[in-house]
Amino acid sequence: MLLLFGLKTVVRALPGRYSSCRYCGQYVEQHLEERASKFTLFFIPVFTMSRSYRITCSNCGQRSSLSKRGMKALARR
Repeated sequence: MLLLFGLKTVVRALPGRYSSCRYCGQYVEQHLEERASKFTLFFIPVFTMSRSYRITCSNCGQRSSLSKRGMKALARR
């Protein structure tokens, strides 16, 4: 019997927000993305194992990680 399983990382762009960058200090659009690691069985995603968020400054290009709590705080603004 042959069993194919593995991990797949899915990157999804989220709507950007205007805020000040913690590195360059400019008030510019910050690009948001969600990265999810999914367990696959026969190349079909079965469940999500982990999820992380990143924010990227459109001015200087610096990236930083966000927690789930930080993403919820951005959604409320």
